[in-house]
Amino acid sequence: MPRDRLKVIVTRRLPKPVETRLAELFDVTLNEDDRPMTRAQLAAALKTADVLVPTISDIIDAGLLAQAGDSMRLIACYGSGVDHIDISTARQRGILVSNTPGVLADDTADITMALILAVMRRIREGSAHMQSGDWQGWSPSAFLGVRPGGKRLGILGMGQVGTAVARRARAFGMQVHYHNRKRVHASHEADLGATYWESLDQMVARVDVLSINCPHTPSTFHVMNARRLKLMKPTAVIVNTSRGEVLDENALTRMLRAGTLAGAGLDVFEHGQAINPRLRGLENVMLLPHMASATREARIEMGEKVILNIKTFEDGHRPPDQVVPSMLQ
Repeated sequence: MPRDRLKVIVTRRLPKPVETRLAELFDVTLNEDDRPMTRAQLAAALKTADVLVPTISDIIDAGLLAQAGDSMRLIACYGSGVDHIDISTARQRGILVSNTPGVLADDTADITMALILAVMRRIREGSAHMQSGDWQGWSPSAFLGVRPGGKRLGILGMGQVGTAVARRARAFGMQVHYHNRKRVHASHEADLGATYWESLDQMVARVDVLSINCPHTPSTFHVMNARRLKLMKPTAVIVNTSRGEVLDENALTRMLRAGTLAGAGLDVFEHGQAINPRLRGLENVMLLPHMASATREARIEMGEKVILNIKTFEDGHRPPDQVVPSMLQ
């Protein structure tokens, strides 16, 4: 007999209001212990569910999708990034994929500015010194950083997050420059006071701070590679709150250790939790545990989008946030 309600499997714990609403609407299985699902568990979920709700840490490749059951018809991602899912294979198997865009721009931009300030003003070093109990009092030459005002900020990716970063940076008196796949409208540039660079090489060679805010796609993998990093000023700072794969982490580490880059603020990493140990030991680096979207408001809004996508699909319509392969180019 057919099920009365869609069977939905959620791979991690979500905010309580989101889980409660999911349970009211669907036949939901939650991950009670909140541990990442193994590959075998993900395969089992794909075999039995109508809808899977994964997070960005769940890798759903062609091999897993090949094991999906006939009832599996929607992967409703809890997150805006979908580079962890083989979208083309899902489409070939008749499985729709949706995400939760347009929620995280302000929160991510806040963390981006926090990282810029933390590195430029040496906040991590000052805090560690105070926590150690070694502070001997104020000194005119201690913990000298640089002020953001008047500095050139280069934004790689002028989408929603890049735009939100630009607005915040202007409030700190920074000059906004950007490189994007397509130049934004002139009125948008004027509103942000932003200067467009068609050449990424030329932009990175001239900015004091580079903020990475582009998605990870085949064309952006290691777009900030060793060659481009070497173009940057030795006094420059690089901040990444987008995707770790966009930045060559090993090359970055070498340059930071050699002093040919002044500092870095990272919220994302090329190999997930496997962070280069040489990177962790550097004083001129501020590392965060992928917390750019970690506000209660954002996580609940993400859940509401997931619910809307599932409910719209259940009603026989295209999910409002459906992702198709052409969107990832």
